[in-house]
Amino acid sequence: MKAGKMKSMKQRMVQGVAAAALMAGAVAHADVGDGLKVARSNACMGCHAVDRKLVGPSFKDIAARYKADPQAVAKLSKKVKEGGSGVWGAIPMPAHPRMSDADIRSVVEWVLAGAPQK
Repeated sequence: MKAGKMKSMKQRMVQGVAAAALMAGAVAHADVGDGLKVARSNACMGCHAVDRKLVGPSFKDIAARYKADPQAVAKLSKKVKEGGSGVWGAIPMPAHPRMSDADIRSVVEWVLAGAPQK
C-alpha cells in the first residue's frame, strides 16, 4: 500500500473508533438518566439515598461493596425482584415483582455507576 492510502486508512480507523466511543458514551449517559428516573418512580428513594443510609444502605455504599464483583448486576437484580434480608442488616429489602427486568437492570446499573445525579 502507498503511504497516502495507509495514512487515510489509519485516519478512518481513528475516526471510527472515536465515533463509536462517543455513541457508547451517549448510551451510557442515557442509561444513567433512565436509572435515576426508575429509582424515583419506584420508591427506591424512600429507603435509599445516594450518599447516606436511610432505611437501607446508600447507593454509593452498594456500588462500593459490589465494585469488583462480576456478578453484581445479576445479584442485585435478583435482590430487587425477590427482596431479602441479612446482607445489610436486619431490615428486609422488599420484593418488587412487578418491576420489569429492563427497569430493574437500569436502576441496578445506575447504582453500580455510583448513582450519578446527572
